[in-house]
Formats: sequence, structure tokens, C-alpha cells
Amino acid sequence: MMNETEKTQKPQWAMAIDLDRCTGCEACVVACRIENNIAVVGPEESARDRSMNWIRIERYMEGEFPDVRVRFRPVLCQHCQEAPCEPVCPVYATYHTEEGLNAQVYNRCVGTRYCANNCPYSVRFFNFFDPQWPAPLEKSLNPEVSIRTRGVMEKCTFCIQRIRKGEEKARDEDRAVRDGDVIPACVGSCPTKAMYFGNIADSNSEVARLARSNRAERLMEDLGTEPRVIYLRKRDQA
Repeated sequence: MMNETEKTQKPQWAMAIDLDRCTGCEACVVACRIENNIAVVGPEESARDRSMNWIRIERYMEGEFPDVRVRFRPVLCQHCQEAPCEPVCPVYATYHTEEGLNAQVYNRCVGTRYCANNCPYSVRFFNFFDPQWPAPLEKSLNPEVSIRTRGVMEKCTFCIQRIRKGEEKARDEDRAVRDGDVIPACVGSCPTKAMYFGNIADSNSEVARLARSNRAERLMEDLGTEPRVIYLRKRDQA
């Protein structure tokens, strides 16, 4: 049985990514696209900087030939606690939830793209056209995720549909959300287990433990955005 504190305390969702384990395979990119009904824009639109990916793999080359190393870093919405995208939206289509998520209300968005202009991580995307899925790709659509229309912004939601499902299951069982109850598509698809997701407010959770590591860092943390995505440096950099 949950006590009163557990019933009223909201989880604070966060993600940790171990760069020492990431191989740049992009399984997370594919899983995210299928789970969240991300449309394929095609090579011509991608060439015009209109690609649509809620998560991307950035590659860095270090060293000089022949001693060259490749670094990989998955980059998605950082769900900043001081999100630069939120205050510039004129219609409050992007806002902060009690669970620390940077949320997006699609049917409120009027497509000013101010949020994308103000995002230092380049992780917000604009729908220039109504989405299309050439056959047989329409059979892969997830009925639990709304399809965004032309003229609205979209981005990573930490798979909010999976978060709600995990919270509802815990509520039905009259207990607090446990570590592992919520697994976003990218986390579940990672073959090297480089990605972790959980309640950072729970000091016993894996995400909270990793956030305390001496390898922990946040992307562009000098900007003061306070991201909820924590990266673990490669061990030879720690």
C-alpha cells in the first residue's frame, strides 16, 4: 500500500546515457521513429535541412591518422528544467509538467517556430507538410501516439504514452512507480544497454545513481538549462 506522501509525490523523469557503451548503431533512432509515428520526409527535404528525427547520433573524430577514435553521442530533447523554448511560445503550446517533462500541445501550436530558434540543442522539428507513410509503412503506425499535422512543432516526449501506462499500472496496484516500470522505445532497443530511464527523485533508482557518478555531465550545462538527460563520459575521459 502507498502512503500519503508516495501518492502525492510526482516522479521526476530523467535519462542517463553511457557514452562508453554507445556504439552508434542507431537502433534507438529506428525504435523512436516507429514508436512515435515519425514521418519520412525523403532525401530532397532532408537536403533542405527539413529532416525529422527525435533522436540523432552525433559522431566526433578524435586524434590524428592513423590513431583516430570515433565518439558517439545520442542527442534528443534534453527536457531542460530551465527550458529556453518554453517562455518564447506565444500560445503556451510548450510547457513544463509537474514531472519535469518539457511537453508539447500539438493542437495549440500555431507554428511560429520560436521554440526551435531558441533551442540550443536543435532537437525541435517543424512539419512542413502533412505526414505520409508510403505502403506498407502505414501498417507500422502506433495507435497510442497522435499523428502531427502540417504547421506544428514536434520533439522527443520521453515516450509519454509509455510513462502514462506505467503510472496507471502502478496506480491500479496501489503502489509507487518502480524502477523499470517505464522503458522508452530508445532505451528498450539499445543492444548495449547504454541508455537508462527512471525517476531521478528516487535516490535508489539507477538513473539517480548514475547522475551521482564522477563521469556524469550534461550537454552545454554552462548555459544553465539544467537538462534531464545525463551523459556518462567515456572512461578514458573521466
